[in-house]
Amino acid sequence: MASLNKVMLIGNAGKDAELRYLSTGTPKSEFSLAVNNRRKNPAGEWEEQTEWFNIALFGDQAERISQYITKGKSLYVEGRLQTRNWDDDQGVKHYRTEVIANTIQLLGGRESGQGGGGDWGDAGAGRGASSAGGRPRAGSAGARAGGNDMDVDDLPFE
Repeated sequence: MASLNKVMLIGNAGKDAELRYLSTGTPKSEFSLAVNNRRKNPAGEWEEQTEWFNIALFGDQAERISQYITKGKSLYVEGRLQTRNWDDDQGVKHYRTEVIANTIQLLGGRESGQGGGGDWGDAGAGRGASSAGGRPRAGSAGARAGGNDMDVDDLPFE
């Protein structure tokens, strides 16, 4: 039976990336990512909901890009979900679900100080995956191809 574990997110870094080294010497970078969702409530007013994700990145990629991920930076993250569990000193079981990133891409233009759309490709080096390719296409909302005009308020993210 086939299976798939893939996550694609666009959001803003909630904190600067923290670079640490595991006991094996492997670099690990961690940061949080805020993903906003806007929708109209039954009264017709816009509501915004923010979902937070824990992102982890390993290997050489973690060392290279951790210096570029700062609070507020707009990012595209692709990876897989993984849940870890452990018992603390009092015997309480804890769980943490995180996205193990294999592609991270800075979004935004150089004019806005958001980076230049840099692509760090296969952040999970040695996993056999590769980047989805260069920069995201401008205006790839899909509706423009049919000639429909789209309002910014209709987009599910900003």
